[in-house]
Amino acid sequence: ADQLRASPICTKEAVKSKNIKPLTLVFSQLSGGETEKKSTLDQAFRGILEEKILEQGECEDFLSIISLSINGVTEGICSATTPFILLGDVLDCLPLDQCDRIFTFVEKNVGTWKSATFYSAGKNYLLRMCNDLLRRLSKSQNTVFCGRIQLFLARLFPLSEKSGLNLQSQFNLENITVFNTNEQDSTLGLKNLQHTEDKEDGMEVEEGETGDEEPPTTCSVPIDYNLYRKFWTLQDFFRNPLQCYEKIFWKTFLKHSDDVLDVFRSYKLDDMQASKKKQEELKPQGEAHVYFAKFLTSEKLMDLQLNDSNFRRHILLQYLILFQYLKGQVKFKSSYCVLTDEQSLWIEDTTKAVYQLLKETPPDGEKFSRMVEHILHSEENWIAWKNEGCPSFVKERPPESKIPKPARKRPAPEDFFGRGPNKKVLMGNEELTRLWNLCPDNMEACKSESREFMPSLEEFFEEAIEQAEPENMVEEEYKVVNNSNYGWRALRLLARRSPHFFQPTNQQFKSLPEYLDNMVIKLAKELPPPSEEIKTADDEDEEEDNDDALLKESNETNNSRLPDIIVW
Repeated sequence: ADQLRASPICTKEAVKSKNIKPLTLVFSQLSGGETEKKSTLDQAFRGILEEKILEQGECEDFLSIISLSINGVTEGICSATTPFILLGDVLDCLPLDQCDRIFTFVEKNVGTWKSATFYSAGKNYLLRMCNDLLRRLSKSQNTVFCGRIQLFLARLFPLSEKSGLNLQSQFNLENITVFNTNEQDSTLGLKNLQHTEDKEDGMEVEEGETGDEEPPTTCSVPIDYNLYRKFWTLQDFFRNPLQCYEKIFWKTFLKHSDDVLDVFRSYKLDDMQASKKKQEELKPQGEAHVYFAKFLTSEKLMDLQLNDSNFRRHILLQYLILFQYLKGQVKFKSSYCVLTDEQSLWIEDTTKAVYQLLKETPPDGEKFSRMVEHILHSEENWIAWKNEGCPSFVKERPPESKIPKPARKRPAPEDFFGRGPNKKVLMGNEELTRLWNLCPDNMEACKSESREFMPSLEEFFEEAIEQAEPENMVEEEYKVVNNSNYGWRALRLLARRSPHFFQPTNQQFKSLPEYLDNMVIKLAKELPPPSEEIKTADDEDEEEDNDDALLKESNETNNSRLPDIIVW
């Protein structure tokens, strides 16, 4: 009991002096095992941290306690999980503005968390802590903080960490863009009508009445509800690109894209369009940046958005990302996700048009366009890596080549037991020695090609493919796919040798023969047609002579040696 009371006191002294030595002395004087002594100091740290939180202490006080616990783990007097438990307690009790300062400490010590001492013990604590923070933060108001957390996790975990990979290429379908879908509630028509009536009534604003140095710039393209609706409807295709593979949705996407891109072509931004006063206001001051966490879909902002170069670049970049997915080879795409020649041609032409619009969008349009093209080109390497199953980037070292030992003049005793350089077991009889050493490794003997009894797809489905051809006129009830025994073996073979067995499909099959008929049609298109060689009479005579010679040689061999021994 005295030792338990002394631990918090010594811990407080260590926190004040920011020195781990008093705790090291106390740890050596405590009685009991290593685990019990570590648990005592762990609880002392949590108790002092709780007191500081209740006293509403400063962030520096909390960080000093956590830093001391890190030193305690390094010295071997605390559990490896103690700093992460303390971080979790602090972040759960503090408001978000103070959590930002605590997380800065977490970011700076990412090298410590990745060390062998802390990584295995704390990676799950850090992941849970970051997820709890993300649930408390707003993606639209705390965009920078959310991005810092994501970057920290990317630096903490290795690149091939399965929990951070979208292995099946799924889309975030919850990212829905909400806009006005009711034309009767639209104010765009009323705005244009009011502007027309003001012109007819002769109401003109004299220059200088607005107080600006230059008259405000307005969009030269007439914006109505139809353009507004088409523009924001495109976000649903960017959210879920699989819709583009359906004919009805593709026609809608094609029509809306042509109209929106025509607006971009007809109204081009100019470097000198903004006034000098606005240009000074748009210059980043300090750490200010432009963020689009979520699009604002108000009708009143439509003309301003078309005048904004950053907004226009966002939309054009979305087009390029969508086109790359539609044209790319993605492993988990369904079988129906195939573009027609007409669609591929339109995507190719539109891609060139989008790059041209990016070049014409100030500022530094040429540079921005080249940078985007380079990034998307490097993205193809990541797509190929994901298609291969995300293999590890760590390569194993090749085995070092060993220097061969000089041959002995006389055979050693171990040579008779297969431990010599030749690895040959001497059985005392020439024929037995030959048979035994055909394959000294029993496991390798079991893996030999002669023990491969599974047929190939061509051999097994040859009869079914032949029966599926209409010109053979085989009745449905006599087809082999209706045999339940054949169907069971076909499913096992497809699971081992065919990629079609695991591909998702929207088709529904009522029975196994119906499914096998569909698979036979697919295999018939992929497998090469059986080639039948026309043999001449001379070739047939040659084959008969060869068969006779082989039969004679086999009989002679069977009479002169023992039967083969099967290696189990």
